[in-house]
Amino acid sequence: MALVDLIRRRPVEAATLEGVAASLPKGATAGLLKRGKGLVVPLLLLLAWEVLSRLGVFAAHLVPSPTAVVEELHYLWQRGELLNHLWVTSLRVAWGFGVGVLAATILGALAGASSLARELLDPTIQGLKAVPSLAWVPLFILWFGIFETPKVTLIAVGVFFPVYLNLMSAIQDSDRKLVEVGRIYRLSRFQQLRYILVPSTLPSYVVGLRSGLALGWMFVIAAELMGTSEGLGFLMIDGQMTGHPSIIVGSLLLFAFAGKATDGLLAMLTRPLLAWQDSFSGMNKGQGNA
Repeated sequence: MALVDLIRRRPVEAATLEGVAASLPKGATAGLLKRGKGLVVPLLLLLAWEVLSRLGVFAAHLVPSPTAVVEELHYLWQRGELLNHLWVTSLRVAWGFGVGVLAATILGALAGASSLARELLDPTIQGLKAVPSLAWVPLFILWFGIFETPKVTLIAVGVFFPVYLNLMSAIQDSDRKLVEVGRIYRLSRFQQLRYILVPSTLPSYVVGLRSGLALGWMFVIAAELMGTSEGLGFLMIDGQMTGHPSIIVGSLLLFAFAGKATDGLLAMLTRPLLAWQDSFSGMNKGQGNA
């Protein structure tokens, strides 16, 4: 109805309307093709993997073919186990991500905005950042037991550091001249925060969120070593103990798929916050050097 109203209010040449109508499916097709490019490499790798497996290059008891992996996952799906393992792991990552982001946002903003807080907190946090994920496992088991609390805490630790570092650095790197202009125009602290600091820190903060989410999926493996009987990490260990490499490989592929899906969802949710950016998107064909 909006298009009809527009035509009634402003006469448009038929040729122009035909051109616009013709461009819509073409643009949609171009968008699909653009997104489909990311599938080229994975599909080629899967094809090569399947061919080499059928030719006997890979030993079936060590490197199962994609067909064998799909059959194993389909069997687990039919039994109702696969969806449960995927849901439990995703829920752990979601809780750990939320806790880690909350703590990192508070401490990162505090350390970025206050030199005193930075001098007090940052050396300790930077030192803890170097501790391997598995090193936290025995301590968290001792403190919290073997149920969900240590698992979520470990994932939160992994999420915390990239979010904290990106936010603190972004606040420190904010343009001082913009802040001074805000003071000249007598902006309140809240207005300076809303119109200057938040927009300038959002790009780095979003990068920190995506990096933290990726580390959350990495840390969940270590988390699910802590006496669990559900989750993709447990599924991998079960495949190792029972001698089913297809379960291990299938779990790895599910980790990759879930990580990519959640990263895409996070990127989609944060894209409106960065709509004001006029970012460089790469050199296109036919563009020369400036």
